[in-house]
Amino acid sequence: MNRILAAAVLVVGAALLSAQQQPPLTEQPFRILKSDPSLDDLISPDTGLEVVAEHLGLSEGPLWIRDERGGYLVFSDVAANVIYRRAADGTLSVFLERSGFTGPDNLDVGQQTISGGRVAIVLIGSNGLALDQDGRLVVTAMADRAVIRLEKNGTRTLLAERFQGMRLSGPNDVVVKSNGAVYFTDSINGLRGGAVSPQRELPFNGFYLIKGGRISYLGGDREPGGGAPNGITLSPDEKYLYVTAGRTVMRYEIQPDDRVAHGRVFVQDFSDGMKTDIRGNLYTTAGGNGRAYVRVTSPEGKELGFLQLPVELKEPRPRICATNVAFGDTDNKGLYITACSKVYRVQMRVPGTRLGMQPGSY
Repeated sequence: MNRILAAAVLVVGAALLSAQQQPPLTEQPFRILKSDPSLDDLISPDTGLEVVAEHLGLSEGPLWIRDERGGYLVFSDVAANVIYRRAADGTLSVFLERSGFTGPDNLDVGQQTISGGRVAIVLIGSNGLALDQDGRLVVTAMADRAVIRLEKNGTRTLLAERFQGMRLSGPNDVVVKSNGAVYFTDSINGLRGGAVSPQRELPFNGFYLIKGGRISYLGGDREPGGGAPNGITLSPDEKYLYVTAGRTVMRYEIQPDDRVAHGRVFVQDFSDGMKTDIRGNLYTTAGGNGRAYVRVTSPEGKELGFLQLPVELKEPRPRICATNVAFGDTDNKGLYITACSKVYRVQMRVPGTRLGMQPGSY
């Protein structure tokens, strides 16, 4: 751990990252791919990539929690059914056992996927993590098919499990507004067999609002042209909600009642988890075809560049992906990237949004 990987800076456009134009897969270092000169305002061109955790099943849901010592990182290992805690000194420990599935038998829960192209793993643990306005951890317990809140005394409070009497399929990602409104996405990843599972009750994937004890459907793939929701986050002023949907990222205007309206395509690219910085730039993660990256997009929708993660061609074959990001450290300028079997850190020049807090309280 804590080794710095050399960085290279290239000036490229988005087309370079399209699967159709990519050359055969080769080993490569961490790279900063600059599409616009303003990316230099956000990250130094000579910044390196630090490995802060490795040998994981499938890392997801990074979150920085502040405390009197500065804070620590937590993240999900979806395959291990655990939330890990990484202290400032690099020590890794278990933060929460049975984070995504609490039942007695896991033989018929959680969708199966392939890690590294060879190893079959089951998505059984928690996924997205967020803090509410009172500093309590909100968790998407994917295989339990629920959204829960971890109270300060360690007990778990159920926030969402059903919509219109039907069980959720597998809550994926979550974000909390400063007034306590909870937004989350629901996917088929909590079901063994996925979309064809006989346990599936909701015939669509959606994103939802939890407010005042009520669950409201906001959108999803049952609308014409809609994609399956995945990642979700807020703009720093809480005026917009971003939701990944299939091969796009949608941006919605948040209404006074915390519902959304006037959705439009904001990024035309497959994305997973995402976060914003205090200037409103959006950082989205993606991976596939042996490549993984964090894309940076301005609040106006302009592509600024990519943080392309390393490619290592070795055995056992590592899974190359980027699942989510979070800002952390005492200055909130450390960008943490969950990347399947690893977690990375990159030093940024601009702090990230502290979600769940009043806008401007950074």
